Amino acid sequence: MPFTFKRLNIPDVVLIEAKSFPDDRGFFLESFKESSFISNGIVTRFVQDNFSHSSQGVLRGLHYQKNPKAQSKLVTALRGEIFDVAVDIRKDSPTYGKWVGEILSESNHKSLYIPEGFAHGFCVISKTADVLYKVNNEYSPEHEKGIIWNDPDLKITWPIENPILSQKDTQLSSLKDADNNFTYQSH
Repeated sequence: MPFTFKRLNIPDVVLIEAKSFPDDRGFFLESFKESSFISNGIVTRFVQDNFSHSSQGVLRGLHYQKNPKAQSKLVTALRGEIFDVAVDIRKDSPTYGKWVGEILSESNHKSLYIPEGFAHGFCVISKTADVLYKVNNEYSPEHEKGIIWNDPDLKITWPIENPILSQKDTQLSSLKDADNNFTYQSH
């Protein structure tokens, strides 16, 4: 099997490790295979790829899109290393306001699947990082929202203290004040 799927402390968020086939030329791996994802409970159709290049210390997030343009994401660090975070913002969820974080890097070949109803962000640990993430809904500026990276109620343990933020990300609200229309649906 080309992938290992590991459900995290928030079971809807899945860490995926792609099997690498190295040789003297480099390596080959499958980064996404619909049938493998479906057989492991990840059923979504990705419609847009986003790519970011960032310097060390940059923190992007915590972002999400409201319904009806909510996005699930498959996040991969193609170059460098990031600390990737997903925060459950689904009202009535048993893990509402909880977060999980994972190191994604070019060497560990891990990706993080983040379903709809989660805020997402990452910070760059290496000198630079190139991040690719697939989404199941196209970008919609009127549905774009976010939560401040250092919300004291979330208590996210970021590996950096003074991140480099966009102007927009410095203006984000706390989770308790966030414009959010997600409600938990038990499976």
